[in-house]
Amino acid sequence: MTRREAREAVFALLFETEFRKDEPVDMIYAAAVENRDLPKDPYIHGVFFGIDANRETIDAMIEKHARGWTIGRMSNVSRSVLRLSAYEMMFMRDSVPLRVSINEAIELTKKFDGDKARGFINGILNAIKDDLTTAKEQASEEPTESVGEDPAEQG
Repeated sequence: MTRREAREAVFALLFETEFRKDEPVDMIYAAAVENRDLPKDPYIHGVFFGIDANRETIDAMIEKHARGWTIGRMSNVSRSVLRLSAYEMMFMRDSVPLRVSINEAIELTKKFDGDKARGFINGILNAIKDDLTTAKEQASEEPTESVGEDPAEQG
C-alpha cells in the first residue's frame, strides 16, 4: 500500500467518524478492518488514533487559521482532510515534509470535495505551516543554559 493510499484510508475513517460520533473510534477501526478489508498498516492505525487522541489540539490549530470559521461549520470532507494534514504537520514533521502533507491534502480535496474547498484548505494549511515553521525557528533561536554549571562558581 502506498502512502497516498494509506492517507486515503485514514481520510475515509475520519469521514466515517463524522457520521458515527457516538461510537468509539476503536470500534469504527475494527469494523473497517473486518468489513472493508482495511489493511493493518502502521501508518493508518497510528495516524487515525493519533488524530483522535489529539483532536482538541488539532482542531484549535485549524480554527486559529480558519478566519471566521469554526470546525463545526466546515464540511465533513474539509474537516477530515484538515485534521489529517494538520496532524501530519504537527506530529509527524520528521517523517512527512510539510509541503508533502499540504499537497496530499489538496489531492484528497480534489478527489472528494468541491472546487471552492481547495483554496480554503490550502489557505488554512499554509497558515498552519507558517505558524509551525515560525515556532520552530523561534525555539531554535532561544539561548540554552549550560547544564551542570553552578552560577555561584562563575566569577
